[in-house]
Amino acid sequence: MEKKIAMITGATSGIGEACAKKFAQGGYNIIITGRRKEKLDVLKNQLEAMGAEVIAMQFDVREREAAKKAVDFLKGKWANIDVLINNAGLALGLDKEYEGDFNDWDTMIDTNIKGLLNMTRFVVPSMVKRNQGHIINIGSVAGDAAYANGNVYCATKAAVKALTDGLRIDVAESEVRVTNIKPGLVQTNFSNVRFHGDDTRAENVYKGIKPLTGEDIADVAFYAAAAPAHVQIAEVLVLATHQANGSTIIRK
Repeated sequence: MEKKIAMITGATSGIGEACAKKFAQGGYNIIITGRRKEKLDVLKNQLEAMGAEVIAMQFDVREREAAKKAVDFLKGKWANIDVLINNAGLALGLDKEYEGDFNDWDTMIDTNIKGLLNMTRFVVPSMVKRNQGHIINIGSVAGDAAYANGNVYCATKAAVKALTDGLRIDVAESEVRVTNIKPGLVQTNFSNVRFHGDDTRAENVYKGIKPLTGEDIADVAFYAAAAPAHVQIAEVLVLATHQANGSTIIRK
């Protein structure tokens, strides 16, 4: 039996990397995308050592033509993507909305919203045509309600929820499934990116609580994809045990 194919954006670290490894272990062939070629090459070798066939594609999901070119490049079996994991995303800064950095805003909006839309637009039509496929969007608890100084990032993840729900409506007549996974605190390089490389400030985000890991979210993604064809895991909120929502965190 031919292996299924999973495509993961933003696969070079964190949740994306964990998803790539989980799906490779689960018997999928993998398409990994990201901006950093050296990290893609390392991950490709690791996935191949797990027995997966792998295509590594270096591009930024914000760049529409580059994303289209990458998807158009996929031929034969590789064109039949079974699972698309829209994981590429980031937070930048933790400023008040009226003091925010314009470049940070543009990067978050272009990556978290437009990048997800680009990949959805280029991959999903084939799924609908084949009447088979699954889109898993990595949202956030931040999309449920704004938290202090999270303003624009929270807005982008609220958009991910709305876009995921809208897509689910659009494909409801087909066998294509759509899932929104909304993690809480996950210890990856997320906070390092948010604070522009300030490791000390990033480490303080996780002090006093055992956060989730990328592997925890990958387990949820694989569970959703492995559900029987008639079962659609529409939305999953995943929090650390001592986190109640986006702003209530009990630290010891």
